Amino acid sequence: MGKQKTKKFAVMKRMINLKDNRIKEKDRAKPQEKKKKDPSALKEREVTKYPSCLFFQYNTQLGPPYHVIVDTNFINFSIKAKLDIVQSMMDCLYAKCIPCITDCVMAEIEKLGMKYRVALRIAKDQRFERLPCTHKGTYADDCLVQRVTQHKCYILATVDRDLKRRVRKIPGVPIMYISNHRFNIERMPDDYGAPRS
Repeated sequence: MGKQKTKKFAVMKRMINLKDNRIKEKDRAKPQEKKKKDPSALKEREVTKYPSCLFFQYNTQLGPPYHVIVDTNFINFSIKAKLDIVQSMMDCLYAKCIPCITDCVMAEIEKLGMKYRVALRIAKDQRFERLPCTHKGTYADDCLVQRVTQHKCYILATVDRDLKRRVRKIPGVPIMYISNHRFNIERMPDDYGAPRS
């Protein structure tokens, strides 16, 4: 009796190289011509444009009355902590605050249902400024990041870790959060502000 052949796993068929001279001339891959770089030519590179309101990382557009964009979970956590949003913001910033809420955040609260009807009632308060959204979809995090990136005059109030991480990468945008039953502003880095001499 002859030996039985066992099938090997993960065996690939050997492919012929496209530059092989056994392939017809018309089907062969053409060798790439290397372009010689001209040392006297100007080099172009993409530089990110920063808004004129920023003096290094110091945002000159921020000032009282502060416009604070509120996230869904910020409203829910302030209800849990039994904090009045407008009053607590004023206690935190020592100035007049105008809480702003986007259409996406409002839609997100409405989707949560009857369990969060108190949050919906707070969001529909007359003291809250309503910001209309023109984009498609109702994903609030992307909307808030886009709004904060375009207009540097807002403070973002959120408790969401992922959203905080995304907003920290944008220079000149402070983050308000809740800790120890009060509102706090996230400390800016040490190099924040005017340059040292």
